[in-house]
Amino acid sequence: MTGLGGLIVRDVQLAFRQGGAAFLAVMFFLLTVTLFPLGVGPELTILARISTGVLFVAALFASMLSLDRLFQADYEDGSLELLVLSPLPLPLVVLAKCTAHWLSTGVPLIIAAPVLALLMNMDEPGYPVLMLSMLLATPCLSLIGAIGAGLTVGIRRGGVLLPLLVLPLFIPVLIFAVGAVEAAINGLGPRPHLLVLAALLMGALALCPVASAAALRLAME
Repeated sequence: MTGLGGLIVRDVQLAFRQGGAAFLAVMFFLLTVTLFPLGVGPELTILARISTGVLFVAALFASMLSLDRLFQADYEDGSLELLVLSPLPLPLVVLAKCTAHWLSTGVPLIIAAPVLALLMNMDEPGYPVLMLSMLLATPCLSLIGAIGAGLTVGIRRGGVLLPLLVLPLFIPVLIFAVGAVEAAINGLGPRPHLLVLAALLMGALALCPVASAAALRLAME
């Protein structure tokens, strides 16, 4: 556990020192959401109607900005081979790196979401559910994205291929996250959607590190 904690701290520090993952993700999130009022016009009714979908689609793409570097930097400097050969189980190593990716990318998006929801004129009942949905959805994006990152590590222009691999897997997360907020805004219960999101997160926690570890072993052979 000490080794896994050290790996998480190391990756978070590298993300903030080298790539500025949190800053890039939030800036992309901000710029993407800001473009919609400029594109569709300042009509508040229209902005409120599209606000939930815009926020989650923008967050989805923002979280993908640094996915291609999840394992690539370690692959390039040889650290990945050491991690594969270390006594730590590789699925737990993958889980630690996904946790670091979420802390450096997902958490800043969760913090920025209410501000951008205000910009998009989201109805007030949707704010708490938006935060809870983002809290459940963003870890799923990091975990699922790790599979694509593992499959494309070491491949030239793998960053172009990665979105094509993971975007279809993101669709269920997007559907239920948006559905939860829309249900709250319309006065319906968001609980079923949130429960499905929680189930998706539990399934991703169980399956994605194992699948990503298998992809990494294949890449290192």
